[in-house]
Amino acid sequence: MDRSFISRTSPRMQLGRPQHLQPPCLPIVQVRPHQRRCISSRPCQPVVAVRPGRIVSGRGGRLVASASDMSSSPDASKDAGEGLNIFFDNNSDNECTVVTVEGKDNAHLLISLTGGFSSAGLIVISASITSDDGRVLDVFRVQTAEGTKVPESQFSHVREHILSVTATSSRSSMPAIYGIVAAAEVERLKPLKGQAAQTEVDTLELAAAEMAAAAAELVATEREIIELRASNADARLLQSREASRTEAAAALERKMAAMQAVLAARRTAVQPQKQKTPAEKLLDTLKPPAPARAAAGAGSGSGYEILLQAFNWESHRHRLYRQLSGRVKDIADAGFTAVWMPPPSESVSPQGYLPKDLYALDSAYGSEGELRDLISSFHQHQIKVIADIVINHRCASNQGGDGKWNKFGGRLAWDASAICSNNPAFGGRGNPKQGDDYAAAPNIDHSQERIRNDIANWMKYLRNSIGFDGWRFDFVRGYPGTYCKQYIDETVPAMAFGEYWDSCDYTDGVLNYNQDAHRQRTVNWCDSTGGTSAAFDFTTKGILQEAVGRREYWRLVDSQGRPPGVLGMWPSRAITFIDNHDTGSTLNHWPFPSRNLPEGYAYILTHPGTPCVFYDHLYQEDGGLRRNILDLLSIRKRNGINARSKVVVKKSAADVYAAVIDDKVAMKMGPGDWSPNHSGLRMNGKDMKLVSSGFQFAVWEAHQ
Repeated sequence: MDRSFISRTSPRMQLGRPQHLQPPCLPIVQVRPHQRRCISSRPCQPVVAVRPGRIVSGRGGRLVASASDMSSSPDASKDAGEGLNIFFDNNSDNECTVVTVEGKDNAHLLISLTGGFSSAGLIVISASITSDDGRVLDVFRVQTAEGTKVPESQFSHVREHILSVTATSSRSSMPAIYGIVAAAEVERLKPLKGQAAQTEVDTLELAAAEMAAAAAELVATEREIIELRASNADARLLQSREASRTEAAAALERKMAAMQAVLAARRTAVQPQKQKTPAEKLLDTLKPPAPARAAAGAGSGSGYEILLQAFNWESHRHRLYRQLSGRVKDIADAGFTAVWMPPPSESVSPQGYLPKDLYALDSAYGSEGELRDLISSFHQHQIKVIADIVINHRCASNQGGDGKWNKFGGRLAWDASAICSNNPAFGGRGNPKQGDDYAAAPNIDHSQERIRNDIANWMKYLRNSIGFDGWRFDFVRGYPGTYCKQYIDETVPAMAFGEYWDSCDYTDGVLNYNQDAHRQRTVNWCDSTGGTSAAFDFTTKGILQEAVGRREYWRLVDSQGRPPGVLGMWPSRAITFIDNHDTGSTLNHWPFPSRNLPEGYAYILTHPGTPCVFYDHLYQEDGGLRRNILDLLSIRKRNGINARSKVVVKKSAADVYAAVIDDKVAMKMGPGDWSPNHSGLRMNGKDMKLVSSGFQFAVWEAHQ
């Protein structure tokens, strides 16, 4: 009997969310008679012999189901899982549900089983695959998307689903494509010559096999729907299969994205390096240096800034200014150089994002006096204070003569002429709006010089009298970046960055691998400010949370071997973040997977760009995450990692990402194995020392 161990883990799935369906991600292996393979990141569980046809009740966390019980199921074909028994056991393993499958083998069975678990929303942690004389005895250790055992109440649902998926009568007649399974992952950047070719071929063939399996699943579902329609089947059954078709299409999209990443990595790896002639080298030395991309201005400050968003969506309930005054020293000791504060002005909404009188600085967060004292305290600890500037829109204090809310109060007593004309609900008489609409409040016409002068003078007041050091511009898609440039030029802030929140690119609900167009739109906005403003890197957030949440770490390198977000194109203008008051907190519009937060911070705090830590993650999560963040902040400061640091991606595969930053720090994320010392990496002739680790991440420094 031949036995081998192969490290591989399937991606995470969520029950009840078909738009995020995952295809099978275990290696697809062809098992010969009398051969056994174990697919796991840990030793296999012992395989228990099972007698054919045995059926046990579901009591005590154990259920055994035979395909013979499924003959009346509308989802099972006449050949469904012929002679197949499925055993569920929640007692023999402390972490996983053990599922044993015993019965007749067929060429598609392993593909079908792994696909069945995946499409049922389960993660396969390990599998022991045994085949002997046409019979199989496969033992899977599975968990839910939350990392728990499968509830007994779900046993029947999973059983029916797997038996339906393993049915053979409606399967495509296309031959299965099997992948060659490699123990080592592909090295995507600068692989060792003479050693990487076989690994690359293995990875390519595996990706092709997984894509073919997902395509076969979609074809089978399509054919079944055609048959059901032809036979006038029950509408509920047809609706169920159409939902399965949507899931199968999404599964195929995910595998196509993975294949795209593999091909991009191969192109990068095999790109021939043209050797320059001595004459060409001489001409290079005579060329003038390329002009710097960024114009003079604030951007992300010195490049060594580390930002804390010092509030969340509920901070207005807790007199934030007083609360923060007791944490100034703690924030400074943690290593933060700047804090982002909420909008300071009087507002219709307590959070501050529907401002009224811009000069009235008594708000739900505290009084103007408390704000001044807090800023002074931050300055005493060499921390810059960034104001949230909401100037796309403004709420009126009174109704105008037309009965609409367009009469503003306070020192800036504008009327309807300050409102964009394509805001009919507010009777705007200004010029048409030049950006996206904000329906909740009147959109201000920045094209008018008097309006721009009023806004600039208010910002000068915040800068020179109140003490703010920089600006975070809210909803910058509502007005051209050229106006931000004017406000920045006139107020000379230490930092300036905008919220250019644009939707990532998806196909059938699946995040596309290539997000170049998405990040280019953010870069274009920064360009429109003359490079004087940075922007939040929503591209990195979208890709990063998809990669860690679904174990698709291949997403973390683009087709040119760079980080795939704005930080890979213009790192000095990228404000990287995990969550903020909109995406996380109590709004939870687009939250980062909570269990993967340590990985997320390991990425942004070791990579170029200017990182922004969220208040909740520093002060409201469990102590373990806070400790991780503090350790990573210390590593960043100690090694001088900054917005322009050099990052070299060393590995980017399904279950692991690894990179080296500034030839000083190495890091890895994901459940897969990687370490710089095992890979033979030395920094300046020194071995690497592990200095921080947590859930699915580790960081090393050059040993002193």
